[in-house]
Amino acid sequence: MFYTGIGSRSTPPNVCLAMREMAKTLCLMGYTLRSGAAQGADAAFESGSTRNEIWLPWRGFNGHSSPLLPSPAAFVLAAQHHPAWHACSRGARALHARNMHQVLGPNLDSPSSFILFWTPNIIPSGGTSQALRLAAAHSIPCYNLRDPSTKLPF
Repeated sequence: MFYTGIGSRSTPPNVCLAMREMAKTLCLMGYTLRSGAAQGADAAFESGSTRNEIWLPWRGFNGHSSPLLPSPAAFVLAAQHHPAWHACSRGARALHARNMHQVLGPNLDSPSSFILFWTPNIIPSGGTSQALRLAAAHSIPCYNLRDPSTKLPF
């Protein structure tokens, strides 16, 4: 069982603490976290979980030692779901490709059960938005921790 824990690098400390506690609970329930080693939300989820699949856009991203990097197929998939792929730098493309694995796993064929995320505005942007577009295409439920009316699946 997998879930994706992502969101803004500027996630507030109180929300990061809640994410850490959610990750602990989900780990005890048998879930494995999929995330991306970014500061903020990603780091908060990872700090609470001992079952992790951490995807990096490139080796050593943010000093992380995970060996999991985006596949060529992830770049193709990311291009299909990004509204302005042509305008993305090489680094941005790698970040977006990494997000494909966060949602669909190593071979892009094992979707997460759900996504937990937080963004500064209720409407997501950037990499979180890319992951949510992919999730929508695969009917993966997404739970916005910024929205007080969100009812979590656990």
